[in-house]
Amino acid sequence: MSDCTLCPRECHADRLHGILGYCMEPAAITAARAALHFWEEPCISGECGSGTVFFSGCNLRCVFCQNHEIARGKAGKEITVERLAEIFLELQEKGAANINLVTPTHYVPQIVEALKQAGEQGLMLPVVYNCGGYEKVETLRLLEGYVDIYLPDFKYMKSETALRYSKAADYPQRAKEAVEEMVRQVGSPRFCEETGLMQKGVVVRHLVLPGHVKEAGTILRYLHETYGNRIYLSIMNQYTPLAGVEYFPEINRKVTKREYEAVLSVAVDCGVENGFFQEGDTAKESFIPPFSGEGI
Repeated sequence: MSDCTLCPRECHADRLHGILGYCMEPAAITAARAALHFWEEPCISGECGSGTVFFSGCNLRCVFCQNHEIARGKAGKEITVERLAEIFLELQEKGAANINLVTPTHYVPQIVEALKQAGEQGLMLPVVYNCGGYEKVETLRLLEGYVDIYLPDFKYMKSETALRYSKAADYPQRAKEAVEEMVRQVGSPRFCEETGLMQKGVVVRHLVLPGHVKEAGTILRYLHETYGNRIYLSIMNQYTPLAGVEYFPEINRKVTKREYEAVLSVAVDCGVENGFFQEGDTAKESFIPPFSGEGI
């Protein structure tokens, strides 16, 4: 924390003494919500809900972020490692299907310690690492043996797109390296026969952006050709233009039905069998929970 290089940005920020890097978070854990969440993929949320902890700050801060309230550090409460361990156990007591860590990259060392403590106190749930895909392999290796399910985004295949919307030109290469390490750690998907909930595996998400159908297709082809049925793909159409996106006119609209169907057609043509897609106009629905400090 005194020389932070946890993510690919390698800010070398002294977070221990309050000097902030790109994620805009000090060394102390800050989280905005810990509750059952029902809007993940069916194999993650199930009927009982995913025990989701939303951490404040983000190493990407995409211009179109739906969780911008926490991604930019505007919401959240400071907690200790001991309190985080307690939160994990409280979510287990509430019947959560798993522990779901959202935007956790900049807190990996603290999270590992909290998982150790919770494990010693009876935590038995699978752990989900829910991230934007902009990861360092060295940091992911700290999680080996602690994370059961990886749920990364694969946002961009073009450096130009990644630079424009996330100021991360190296995103494509970093995401490729990250997914490879994730698959190495947890292997092929495994499910509970009774509930259908995933116990081990990798689910890679892609949020289709308006006007970026070709790039989406390139991402799906790459992932399927590289990993086949060793991973699941989640193709999302829930993109919603929020405040600030008006400065990026090419994405200041919803994804059309035709665009989304074109992306799905690529998945079908590639032979994708393990995947999820969204039905209807999900952009009309709110997938953004209130970051009121619930459960923190």
